[in-house]
Amino acid sequence: MLILAGLGNPGDKYRNNRHNIGFMAADAIARRWRFGPERAKFRSVISEGVIETPKGEVRALLMKPQTYMNESGRAVGEAARFYKVPPADVIVFHDEIDLAPGRFRMKTGGGAAGQNGVRSLISHLGPDFRRARLGIGHPGEKHLVMPHVLGDFHKAEQPWVEALLNAVADALPFAAMGDDERYQGEVLRLAPAPKFSPRQAARED
Repeated sequence: MLILAGLGNPGDKYRNNRHNIGFMAADAIARRWRFGPERAKFRSVISEGVIETPKGEVRALLMKPQTYMNESGRAVGEAARFYKVPPADVIVFHDEIDLAPGRFRMKTGGGAAGQNGVRSLISHLGPDFRRARLGIGHPGEKHLVMPHVLGDFHKAEQPWVEALLNAVADALPFAAMGDDERYQGEVLRLAPAPKFSPRQAARED
């Protein structure tokens, strides 16, 4: 079984925040793969489904932790222990300010890079889970980061946001088979990111 966890903050006031793009990705996956009805468990809204891959079906638990971003690890850790799922089979979808808007990167291991949801996950799972990093861009100044991530996507951003979310869902069989490099490449092929500045490009790792 795979655990697919989208990170965000619960409640209508946060629904369209950049910080909630992980929740948006989870919703796109649930629609694309026709996951079952949502229910409450593991301090989360969860649903279950199957991802069809060339190597067969992969069962998946989709989670949207309701603990608020900074405590996401409590929810995902609880589910991982219950199902005895190792970190290598946990994929976490989250916003990433150090990637330009619309960019996408897969990464396993490493630090939190200032993302508090990822920091919480590391404390409960260790560092070796898989991170699906969804670029939302950096506002340019440190003091602007919080209002940026907790601000809603602008209308002008909706085309790339929708394209990225659809690509993340459509290309998911590659991740389900464990081929993160192919998954990343396919997402970027399906949803080419908008052009961005050299300064933003220099921030990417």
